[in-house]
Amino acid sequence: MRVSVIIPTHNEARAIKHVLADLPSDFTTEVIVVDSNSNDGTPEIAAKMGALVVQEPRRGYGRACLTGLATANSPDVVVFLDGDYSDRPSELPILLAPIAQGRADITLGSRLGERCSAGALPWHQVFGNRLAASLIRFFYGLEISDLGPFRACRADVLHGLALKETTYGWPVEMILKAALGGFRVVEVPVSYYPRIGKSKISGTLKGTVGAAWFILSLIVRYSFRHRRTGTQTFP
Repeated sequence: MRVSVIIPTHNEARAIKHVLADLPSDFTTEVIVVDSNSNDGTPEIAAKMGALVVQEPRRGYGRACLTGLATANSPDVVVFLDGDYSDRPSELPILLAPIAQGRADITLGSRLGERCSAGALPWHQVFGNRLAASLIRFFYGLEISDLGPFRACRADVLHGLALKETTYGWPVEMILKAALGGFRVVEVPVSYYPRIGKSKISGTLKGTVGAAWFILSLIVRYSFRHRRTGTQTFP
């Protein structure tokens, strides 16, 4: 498989070297770091370590992922990974296995199992993820436990989902549209550790509340629109 790894970054100079060093080269075809106005040397470090660095001055996690996807060179599978070293890139083979074996179209790395290091996820983030996962099970019938950022997706499926969200709602949009489209979404347990540096979202009250409201309302809104229109395509 041709595997493109996309890593959105903003001021991750302390972590990005560890992320790139831990990626198993025999499982990756290309590594794309999509940088958003870092001023701490993140893009220079990434380029020096062999990653393709793409500048995306417009803020937004989803926008960075979409920019990376547009840059990827004909992959079979696209992997998304945060640049803070909270997930372990060395576990990429675990994430790819269900797709390689033909059992999944999308794999999600679940952080809520025994591999999660103590204190890696604050209580409010654990609660929010469990609540969102419960709503997804209720409205969409998809059995997941977490909305983790470490995930892999068949490139043809990803393009077919026509994702549009440019904010932190982008990972949720992927799950919702995949569920509505009947694609196979499989969770695999991954390790999770305290991130290097401060989170731009869960590290602040404003970011946490804003992300939670946006994600939960998106889950409900997509469900009602689907029931009303009978289609997985939304404006």
